[in-house]
Amino acid sequence: MSRHVAIVTDSTAYLPKPTMERHGITSVPVTVVLGDQALDEGTEISARSLAQALQERRPVTTSRPSPEAFAETYRKVAEAGATGIVSLHLSSELSGTYDAAVLAAGRAAVPVRVVDTGMVAMALGFCALSAAEAAEAGGTVEEAVAAAEKRAKGTYAYFYVDTLDYLRRGGRIGAAQALLGSALAVKPLLKLDGGRIELLEKVRTASKAIARLEEVVAERAGTGRVDIAVHHLAAPERASALAERLRQRVSGVADLHVSEVGAVIGAHTGPGLLGVVVSPR
Repeated sequence: MSRHVAIVTDSTAYLPKPTMERHGITSVPVTVVLGDQALDEGTEISARSLAQALQERRPVTTSRPSPEAFAETYRKVAEAGATGIVSLHLSSELSGTYDAAVLAAGRAAVPVRVVDTGMVAMALGFCALSAAEAAEAGGTVEEAVAAAEKRAKGTYAYFYVDTLDYLRRGGRIGAAQALLGSALAVKPLLKLDGGRIELLEKVRTASKAIARLEEVVAERAGTGRVDIAVHHLAAPERASALAERLRQRVSGVADLHVSEVGAVIGAHTGPGLLGVVVSPR
Protein backbone atom coordinates (compact mmCIF):
# COMPACT_ATOMS: atom_id res chain seq x y z
CA MET A 1 0.00 0.00 0.00
CA SER A 2 1.49 3.32 -1.05
CA ARG A 3 1.45 6.10 1.53
CA HIS A 4 3.27 9.33 2.21
CA VAL A 5 4.95 7.99 5.36
CA ALA A 6 5.72 4.28 5.63
CA ILE A 7 6.15 2.38 8.90
CA VAL A 8 8.79 -0.33 9.28
CA THR A 9 9.37 -2.45 12.37
CA ASP A 10 11.02 -5.79 13.17
CA SER A 11 9.63 -9.26 13.78
CA THR A 12 9.82 -8.95 17.58
CA ALA A 13 6.78 -6.62 17.49
CA TYR A 14 4.64 -9.76 17.08
CA LEU A 15 1.87 -7.86 15.35
CA PRO A 16 -0.83 -10.09 13.81
CA LYS A 17 -0.34 -10.35 10.05
CA PRO A 18 -3.86 -9.02 9.23
CA THR A 19 -3.17 -5.97 11.41
CA MET A 20 0.11 -5.28 9.61
CA GLU A 21 -1.55 -5.61 6.22
CA ARG A 22 -4.45 -3.36 7.23
CA HIS A 23 -2.11 -0.61 8.39
CA GLY A 24 0.61 -1.13 5.77
CA ILE A 25 3.34 -1.94 8.32
CA THR A 26 6.45 -3.72 7.01
CA SER A 27 8.50 -6.05 9.23
CA VAL A 28 12.16 -7.02 8.95
CA PRO A 29 12.84 -10.48 10.45
CA VAL A 30 15.36 -10.93 13.25
CA THR A 31 17.58 -14.00 12.88
CA VAL A 32 17.40 -17.08 15.09
CA VAL A 33 20.44 -19.37 15.07
CA LEU A 34 19.46 -22.97 15.81
CA GLY A 35 22.57 -25.11 15.90
CA ASP A 36 24.35 -24.20 12.67
CA GLN A 37 21.20 -22.91 10.93
CA ALA A 38 20.40 -19.20 10.64
CA LEU A 39 16.63 -18.80 10.28
CA ASP A 40 14.33 -15.79 9.85
CA GLU A 41 11.90 -15.34 12.73
CA GLY A 42 8.28 -15.72 11.74
CA THR A 43 8.95 -17.34 8.39
CA GLU A 44 11.52 -20.11 8.81
CA ILE A 45 11.11 -21.15 12.45
CA SER A 46 7.96 -21.42 14.54
CA ALA A 47 7.58 -20.77 18.25
CA ARG A 48 6.63 -24.41 18.74
CA SER A 49 9.81 -25.63 17.01
CA LEU A 50 11.82 -23.29 19.18
CA ALA A 51 10.16 -24.50 22.39
CA GLN A 52 10.99 -28.08 21.45
CA ALA A 53 14.62 -27.18 20.74
CA LEU A 54 14.94 -25.41 24.09
CA GLN A 55 13.38 -28.32 25.96
CA GLU A 56 15.91 -30.60 24.27
CA ARG A 57 18.64 -28.15 25.37
CA ARG A 58 19.81 -27.63 21.81
CA PRO A 59 21.88 -24.43 21.32
CA VAL A 60 19.71 -21.45 20.32
CA THR A 61 20.99 -17.88 19.87
CA THR A 62 19.74 -14.77 18.08
CA SER A 63 21.29 -12.27 15.70
CA ARG A 64 20.24 -8.86 14.45
CA PRO A 65 19.09 -8.43 10.85
CA SER A 66 21.88 -7.29 8.56
CA PRO A 67 22.06 -3.64 7.43
CA GLU A 68 21.56 -5.01 3.92
CA ALA A 69 18.20 -6.51 4.94
CA PHE A 70 17.07 -3.10 6.16
CA ALA A 71 18.45 -1.38 3.05
CA GLU A 72 16.45 -3.74 0.82
CA THR A 73 13.28 -3.11 2.85
CA TYR A 74 13.73 0.67 2.67
CA ARG A 75 14.32 0.42 -1.09
CA LYS A 76 11.11 -1.55 -1.65
CA VAL A 77 9.06 0.78 0.54
CA ALA A 78 10.39 3.84 -1.29
CA GLU A 79 9.68 2.24 -4.67
CA ALA A 80 6.10 1.61 -3.50
CA GLY A 81 5.64 5.36 -3.12
CA ALA A 82 6.77 6.35 0.34
CA THR A 83 8.51 9.71 0.61
CA GLY A 84 9.53 9.15 4.22
CA ILE A 85 10.01 6.14 6.51
CA VAL A 86 9.68 5.69 10.26
CA SER A 87 11.61 2.59 11.37
CA LEU A 88 10.67 1.45 14.90
CA HIS A 89 12.64 -1.25 16.70
CA LEU A 90 13.13 -3.20 19.88
CA SER A 91 15.29 -1.85 22.66
CA SER A 92 18.94 -1.37 21.73
CA GLU A 93 19.75 -2.71 25.23
CA LEU A 94 18.48 -6.11 24.06
CA SER A 95 19.60 -6.27 20.42
CA GLY A 96 21.76 -4.66 17.75
CA THR A 97 18.73 -4.38 15.45
CA TYR A 98 18.46 -0.61 15.95
CA ASP A 99 22.14 -0.15 15.03
CA ALA A 100 21.71 -2.16 11.82
CA ALA A 101 18.71 -0.03 10.85
CA VAL A 102 20.70 3.17 11.47
CA LEU A 103 23.50 1.95 9.20
CA ALA A 104 21.01 1.27 6.41
CA ALA A 105 19.06 4.49 6.87
CA GLY A 106 21.99 6.62 5.78
CA ARG A 107 21.95 4.96 2.35
CA ALA A 108 18.20 5.07 1.77
CA ALA A 109 16.68 6.93 -1.19
CA VAL A 110 14.18 8.71 1.08
CA PRO A 111 14.53 10.14 4.62
CA VAL A 112 14.41 7.43 7.32
CA ARG A 113 13.91 8.10 11.03
CA VAL A 114 15.08 5.14 13.08
CA VAL A 115 13.64 4.98 16.60
CA ASP A 116 14.85 2.92 19.54
CA THR A 117 11.50 2.45 21.27
CA GLY A 118 13.02 0.79 24.34
CA MET A 119 10.23 -1.77 23.93
CA VAL A 120 9.80 -5.36 22.75
CA ALA A 121 6.93 -7.69 21.76
CA MET A 122 3.51 -5.96 21.59
CA ALA A 123 4.94 -3.06 23.61
CA LEU A 124 6.79 -2.37 20.34
CA GLY A 125 3.78 -3.44 18.30
CA PHE A 126 1.51 -0.85 19.91
CA CYS A 127 4.10 1.85 19.14
CA ALA A 128 4.14 0.78 15.49
CA LEU A 129 0.33 0.87 15.37
CA SER A 130 0.23 4.41 16.77
CA ALA A 131 2.79 5.56 14.21
CA ALA A 132 0.82 3.90 11.41
CA GLU A 133 -2.43 5.55 12.53
CA ALA A 134 -0.70 8.94 12.53
CA ALA A 135 0.64 8.30 9.03
CA GLU A 136 -2.77 7.17 7.80
CA ALA A 137 -4.23 10.45 9.06
CA GLY A 138 -1.79 12.33 6.81
CA GLY A 139 0.85 12.93 9.48
CA THR A 140 4.48 13.74 8.72
CA VAL A 141 7.46 11.62 9.68
CA GLU A 142 7.90 13.77 12.77
CA GLU A 143 4.24 13.34 13.76
CA ALA A 144 4.41 9.57 13.31
CA VAL A 145 7.56 9.43 15.44
CA ALA A 146 5.91 11.59 18.11
CA ALA A 147 2.89 9.26 18.18
CA ALA A 148 5.12 6.21 18.66
CA GLU A 149 7.20 7.88 21.37
CA LYS A 150 4.09 9.01 23.23
CA ARG A 151 2.73 5.45 23.15
CA ALA A 152 6.06 4.04 24.35
CA LYS A 153 6.19 6.45 27.27
CA GLY A 154 2.93 5.12 28.70
CA THR A 155 3.46 1.43 27.91
CA TYR A 156 4.60 -1.18 30.42
CA ALA A 157 5.60 -4.81 29.99
CA TYR A 158 5.70 -7.42 32.74
CA PHE A 159 6.41 -11.10 32.47
CA TYR A 160 6.79 -14.33 34.37
CA VAL A 161 9.33 -17.00 33.47
CA ASP A 162 9.69 -20.48 34.91
CA THR A 163 13.42 -19.94 35.25
CA LEU A 164 15.95 -17.13 34.80
CA ASP A 165 18.39 -19.58 33.23
CA TYR A 166 17.61 -18.69 29.60
CA LEU A 167 17.93 -14.95 30.28
CA ARG A 168 21.20 -15.52 32.13
CA ARG A 169 22.61 -17.62 29.28
CA GLY A 170 21.69 -14.93 26.77
CA GLY A 171 23.19 -12.16 28.90
CA ARG A 172 19.83 -10.39 29.15
CA ILE A 173 19.78 -10.26 32.95
CA GLY A 174 22.60 -9.98 35.49
CA ALA A 175 24.27 -13.25 36.45
CA ALA A 176 24.03 -12.37 40.15
CA GLN A 177 20.25 -11.91 39.92
CA ALA A 178 19.90 -15.16 38.02
CA LEU A 179 21.98 -17.01 40.60
CA LEU A 180 19.98 -15.51 43.46
CA GLY A 181 16.72 -16.55 41.84
CA SER A 182 17.92 -20.09 41.34
CA ALA A 183 19.36 -20.38 44.84
CA LEU A 184 16.07 -19.36 46.45
CA ALA A 185 14.03 -21.57 44.10
CA VAL A 186 11.74 -18.63 43.38
CA LYS A 187 9.52 -17.86 40.41
CA PRO A 188 10.65 -14.48 39.04
CA LEU A 189 8.45 -11.64 37.87
CA LEU A 190 10.30 -9.33 35.49
CA LYS A 191 9.67 -5.93 33.95
CA LEU A 192 10.95 -3.91 31.04
CA ASP A 193 12.58 -0.81 32.51
CA GLY A 194 14.67 1.66 30.56
CA GLY A 195 14.86 -0.81 27.71
CA ARG A 196 16.39 -3.46 29.99
CA ILE A 197 14.97 -6.57 31.64
CA GLU A 198 14.91 -6.05 35.39
CA LEU A 199 13.71 -8.13 38.30
CA LEU A 200 10.37 -6.89 39.61
CA GLU A 201 9.62 -9.37 42.38
CA LYS A 202 10.49 -12.89 43.52
CA VAL A 203 7.52 -15.12 44.31
CA ARG A 204 7.61 -18.62 45.78
CA THR A 205 5.35 -20.57 43.43
CA ALA A 206 4.17 -20.36 39.83
CA SER A 207 0.52 -19.92 40.81
CA LYS A 208 1.33 -17.09 43.20
CA ALA A 209 3.59 -15.45 40.62
CA ILE A 210 0.86 -15.48 37.97
CA ALA A 211 -1.69 -14.14 40.47
CA ARG A 212 0.74 -11.35 41.35
CA LEU A 213 1.32 -10.63 37.64
CA GLU A 214 -2.43 -10.18 37.24
CA GLU A 215 -2.54 -7.80 40.22
CA VAL A 216 0.36 -5.69 38.91
CA VAL A 217 -1.24 -5.37 35.47
CA ALA A 218 -4.66 -4.47 36.89
CA GLU A 219 -3.10 -1.79 39.09
CA ARG A 220 -1.13 -0.35 36.17
CA ALA A 221 -4.16 -0.38 33.84
CA GLY A 222 -6.29 1.63 36.27
CA THR A 223 -9.66 2.77 34.93
CA GLY A 224 -8.65 4.49 31.68
CA ARG A 225 -8.80 3.07 28.15
CA VAL A 226 -5.97 0.61 27.60
CA ASP A 227 -4.86 -2.01 25.13
CA ILE A 228 -3.52 -5.23 26.63
CA ALA A 229 -1.48 -8.02 25.06
CA VAL A 230 -0.93 -11.37 26.76
CA HIS A 231 2.07 -13.29 25.41
CA HIS A 232 3.21 -16.84 26.09
CA LEU A 233 5.55 -19.56 24.90
CA ALA A 234 4.14 -23.09 24.92
CA ALA A 235 1.55 -22.09 27.54
CA PRO A 236 -1.67 -21.32 25.61
CA GLU A 237 -4.14 -22.40 28.30
CA ARG A 238 -2.37 -20.38 30.95
CA ALA A 239 -2.35 -17.31 28.68
CA SER A 240 -6.02 -17.62 27.71
CA ALA A 241 -7.07 -17.97 31.35
CA LEU A 242 -5.08 -14.90 32.36
CA ALA A 243 -6.48 -12.88 29.44
CA GLU A 244 -10.05 -13.74 30.45
CA ARG A 245 -9.41 -12.73 34.07
CA LEU A 246 -7.92 -9.43 32.92
CA ARG A 247 -10.88 -8.80 30.63
CA GLN A 248 -13.19 -9.18 33.61
CA ARG A 249 -10.99 -7.23 35.99
CA VAL A 250 -9.86 -4.24 33.90
CA SER A 251 -12.83 -2.02 33.11
CA GLY A 252 -11.18 0.06 30.39
CA VAL A 253 -9.90 -2.66 28.05
CA ALA A 254 -10.15 -1.50 24.42
CA ASP A 255 -8.31 -4.30 22.59
CA LEU A 256 -6.98 -7.48 24.18
CA HIS A 257 -4.55 -9.62 22.19
CA VAL A 258 -3.37 -13.13 23.07
CA SER A 259 -0.41 -14.49 21.12
CA GLU A 260 2.56 -16.79 21.33
CA VAL A 261 5.89 -14.99 21.19
CA GLY A 262 8.24 -15.68 18.35
CA ALA A 263 11.57 -17.40 18.45
CA VAL A 264 13.70 -14.35 19.29
CA ILE A 265 12.00 -13.57 22.61
CA GLY A 266 11.33 -17.23 23.30
CA ALA A 267 15.00 -18.11 22.97
CA HIS A 268 15.81 -15.82 25.89
CA THR A 269 12.84 -16.64 28.15
CA GLY A 270 12.19 -20.33 27.61
CA PRO A 271 8.96 -22.35 27.56
CA GLY A 272 6.39 -21.33 30.16
CA LEU A 273 6.80 -17.61 29.55
CA LEU A 274 3.73 -15.53 30.38
CA GLY A 275 3.96 -11.81 29.60
CA VAL A 276 1.55 -8.90 29.67
CA VAL A 277 1.84 -5.53 27.92
CA VAL A 278 -0.33 -2.65 29.16
CA SER A 279 -0.59 0.31 26.80
CA PRO A 280 -2.92 3.29 27.47
CA ARG A 281 -4.74 4.74 24.47
